[in-house]
Order: sequence, then structure tokens, then C-alpha cells
Amino acid sequence: TFFNFLGCTDIICCILLLVAIVGYIAVGVVAWTQGDPRKVIYPTDSRGQFCGQAGTPNENKPFLFYFNIVKCASPLVLLEFQCPTTQICVEKCPDRYLTYLQASTGGAASEELKYYEQFCVPEFKNRKKVILKDDLCPAMLTPSKPLARRCLPAVSSKKGVIMVGNKTTFNDGKGHERNVTELLEGAKKANVVLEARQVAMKIFEDYTVSWYWIIIGLVISMVVSLIFIVLLRFLAGIMVWVMIVLVILVLGYGIFHCYMEYAQLKGQAGSDVSLKELGFQTDLRVYLHLKQTWLAFMIILCIVEVVIILLLIFLRKRILIAIALIKEASRAIGHIMTSLLFPLCTFFLVCLCIAYWASTAVFLSTSNEAVYKVFNETECIYARTTCNPETFNTSNVTKVCPSARCLFAFYGGESTYHKYLIIFQIYNVFMFFWLANFVIALGQVTLAGAFASYYWAFKKPDDMPAFPLFSSFGRALRYHTGSLAFGSLILAIVQVIRVMLEYLDHRLKAADNKCAKFFLTCLKCCFWCLEKFIKFLNRNAYIMIAIYGTNFCTSARNAFFLLMRNIVRVAVLDKVTDFLLFLGKLLIVGSVGILAFFFFTQRIKVIQDTAPPLNYYWVPILLKFLSLQKNPQPFCPYFASVFSSTRLLINWITKFNW
Repeated sequence: TFFNFLGCTDIICCILLLVAIVGYIAVGVVAWTQGDPRKVIYPTDSRGQFCGQAGTPNENKPFLFYFNIVKCASPLVLLEFQCPTTQICVEKCPDRYLTYLQASTGGAASEELKYYEQFCVPEFKNRKKVILKDDLCPAMLTPSKPLARRCLPAVSSKKGVIMVGNKTTFNDGKGHERNVTELLEGAKKANVVLEARQVAMKIFEDYTVSWYWIIIGLVISMVVSLIFIVLLRFLAGIMVWVMIVLVILVLGYGIFHCYMEYAQLKGQAGSDVSLKELGFQTDLRVYLHLKQTWLAFMIILCIVEVVIILLLIFLRKRILIAIALIKEASRAIGHIMTSLLFPLCTFFLVCLCIAYWASTAVFLSTSNEAVYKVFNETECIYARTTCNPETFNTSNVTKVCPSARCLFAFYGGESTYHKYLIIFQIYNVFMFFWLANFVIALGQVTLAGAFASYYWAFKKPDDMPAFPLFSSFGRALRYHTGSLAFGSLILAIVQVIRVMLEYLDHRLKAADNKCAKFFLTCLKCCFWCLEKFIKFLNRNAYIMIAIYGTNFCTSARNAFFLLMRNIVRVAVLDKVTDFLLFLGKLLIVGSVGILAFFFFTQRIKVIQDTAPPLNYYWVPILLKFLSLQKNPQPFCPYFASVFSSTRLLINWITKFNW
């Protein structure tokens, strides 16, 4: 054998990982028993009851109705994320303008009054108190449409005039005529998060109707990438140069397309609006009608094109060495074909980590109790203090502040469990990073060990193990779980610190302390660099662990000094091979992306009717682009790992004059 395994390494870290996993399972069980995801899915009325939830009194009332949407224009909405008006669950949103005075003129048996009573609280009895108190029934109804299960004003525009229900004014139920823009202002504040949620719903809808086409596109890219890897084994030199030329041509076509779109928009009304003037729009298709958008795309592509051409000119000699390195790596993959399927195992394990973390986070965040607070339009000493809705009407608050309301504010709690919720959330994030990094480290060690068995075999494949990948996987789990846990633990700690710094930066955005912002920015930059360095060092340490079987610290030290002794050679070959791999990714991403663009925009006449109708045609294209760029196929990231192993092994061989 070519491997000198000394036994189990970093046993203490292995034990720590097992104990942490047991604790993580315990946190998940507690979260699942205490949490209630309905708090995220369903809107909640003023009493903390869910709208549209099966098995509750509001089962047939899926929509949330605001008694006075105008009050949602209060700054209190941005402070407390709650509108200071009564909110109830209703079967459907109102479709007409109507005040209580208008509804009651026809008598108790009138159809208008029966319709109006649908929007009153369930215990509504005494109609005389409605106008005075405005808490049993709304003073007015306005035409509304459901948006994210909330009844918001049905806005329309005619010749530039904004209207609600084909009217520009409305009666507020108290004898005053008011402009519909006040309704819109209230709806905007009540809709602080709803617009983003609505965009997310549309994006999810696009995924549901185009998921099979996305999978087809990814399968096409996998087949192309597999063919690409096979051809590299026999035609590495020709393939690399052809790939370089094709990348330049694809970028050139992108520049040409952007210019043509820019030229077509010249003279069109509204195309001269700048991106700054337009601001953020939830409908991203608006940006494609601006000349500045296509000009920006064209400039970016031109810069990328020039940079790639300059790099090719200055690195042309090193590219020949990198081609030889790629050819050798291709031969290794040819002898260990199971390495092409191994990424599916890693992908599955990472998905398990993400799923467990996400579900635990949702259950933890929804394991609070309903908290009610006093809301008032005017100044009140009891404002934003907690209250009990059952005893609120008989309390002293209503005497001091007659217009005060005891409304559901948020979910929280004062018990011991609720006090430690933030600790559980931090632990959940920490364990997610630790386990995800461990899974990635396990994949890197497994591949490094498998390909090391290939390089160290004198007669290939006779001297290789029968199943090199599975043998390497077994060795990694049996002997080096502790070392992998150690390396992933260090990286997880740095990543958690970065998350905390991002949280502090978010909290300090509204502050004017420039000194604190400066130091925070410096810390973020330093920890970003530290994370990149640790990832680089860990990857090379894992290769040394796979070869020598030493513990993490020894492997990291040996890898570091080995790299330092060959720093120039490693840096050049590393970056050149990474650059060639990037060009390969870019070629696949660009080709599949262009094909997806023409398909989803229905520009391919032969299959024009096959493309599904989408809200945003860029959604499947973007998903394909991100999937391919991050992982052009299940093989390419690990193909890159092969290059990394090859580089380190070549340096090791050079050192000992093999």
C-alpha cells in the first residue's frame, strides 16, 4: 500500500461532533414540539387567530380585513409591524364602497346591512356603538382585492389618474370625503413585506410550471459536460483551445445582442429613464425596456472579454503546462468512473443539512406565544405596553386612552424556554455550518484518497484497489472523522462570526456612528479573508490526511510549508487551471443560458408553443445559470478537486525528486 495510516486521528473532535449532533437532535425535537409553522403561513387577526386554518372558527375565512386601512399609514407600522386598527378574518374581500350609515338606512332586514355585517367582529350585537367606538364594525368598506391573503384597496389607473373602485374620493363613514391616495398610503405601509412575498409567490409559481424544463436543461448540461470530460482525456490540447475560442465567441455574441437591444430602444418613449430614477421595481421586466440596462450589460461583457483576452496573451506558456495537468486528471477520472456519481451523495447529504436547519429554524421562530400590545393613534402613556384582550375593555387603559386598542402584536414569551430561544437559533446556525462543512470535507478527503491510489499505482489499474472510491470513503469515516470535524469546526466558527457581523452591520445601518461602521467593515473584510484562507488550507490539509493519515494540525502544517516552498509554481498552475476550468464553466453556462433564453422567450419558432407561460422568464434561466456556474454538472466541482489533488501531488513528487 502507498498509504501510511497511523490509526484514528483527532479522537476528541470526533467525540465533540457526536455530542454536538445529539444536542442538535434534542434542539430539533424541542422545536418541533413547541413550534407552530401556521404562524408563518396564515395571516393572524387582532386576537391572534389564524385566517383560513382548518379546524378553527376561521376555517372558511381565509382573508385578513383591516377595519380602517388609512390608519396603516401611521409610522407605528414600521416600528411594530402592526397596523393600529382592528383586523378580522373574512370569507371574501369587500367589492364596493359602503358606510354603516348607508347600509342601515334600509332597516335591519336590508341586503346592504346584511352584507355589511359580514365585516363586523363575530360578537357584534349593539349597532349603536359602531360609529362611536369603531371597534365592532368598520366605519366604511372600500373595494378590495386579496394580496397575500390580505384585503388591500383595488387600485386602478385611468389616463394617469389613480382610482379605487373607479372613484378618486371616498366617504370615511364619519361624514368626510377623502382622497383615495390616503388608502394607497395605508396599503403601502401595511404592505411592507407583502410585495416581496408576492414576488416570491410568482417566482415559486414559475418554478412549478417550468421545473421539468429546468431539469431537462440541467440534464443537457450534464451530458455535454460528460462528453467534454471524456474528450479532454484524448484531445486535451485541442479541446482547451477550442473552448477558449468558443468562450470568446459566446461573449462576443452577448455583446452584439446587447447592442442590438440598445439600438432598438433608441427613440422609444420611456427608454431614456435612468436606473436611479426608476428605483427598485418588483417586476424586473421593466428594466429590460431601458437603454441603460442593455448598455450596462454590454459594458460588463466587454470588460470580461478584454480581461480574458489579456490573460490568454500573458499566460499562453503556462496554459501548455496546465493542459498536461488537465490531461492527467482526465485519465484519473477515466480509471475511477464512480467519481462522476459520488457528488450526488455529497449533494444529498448537504440537502439533508439544509432541510434540517431550515425546518428547525422555522419551528424555533414559531414556538412563541401570542403577545398583545396597546395601540393608539394619539399620545398615550400605555402605548405599546402588553395587555390582555379578554380584560382590556374593563381595564384602566380605556379610561385614560378611550381610542386605544388591545391588538395582537407578535409572537414572544417570558418563560425560561423563550428566553433561551436566541441561543437555540445560534446553535442551529452553528451546527448547520459545522455539519455542512463536514460533509464537504468528507467529499474532498474521499476523492483525494481515491485519486491518490491512482497516482501511486505503478501498474494502472492492476495495482489499484477494486473500488478505490468506496475504499477511500471507508478510510475517511473509520480513521479521520475527528480530523474532518476539527477542520470543519474551525471554518464553522469563522462563518458564525461573519453572520454575527452581518447582523450588527444591519442593525447599525440606521445609526450615524461612522467610527463603528468603519471598524465593523474592517472586521467583515478580515474575517472574509480569514474564511477564504482557512478553506484553502483545509482543502490541502484534507489531501495530506488522505495520503499520509496524519491528524489535522500536522497535515495542515505540512501542506502549508509544502505550498510555501513551491509558492510560485503552485500559484501559477493553480490559477491557470482554475482559469481554464472557469472558461469551461462559462462555455457551458453561456450556451445553456442562451438556449434557455430563446426557449422561454418563445423565440424558437419550431417549439414556440411548448414553452410554458411565466411571470418572469428569467426565473428558470437564472436558476440554471446559478446551478451551472456553481456546479456545471455533478462532476465539475470534483473534477476541480482532481486538479487540486494533482497539483499537490506533483509538488510532493517534485520535492522528493521522483
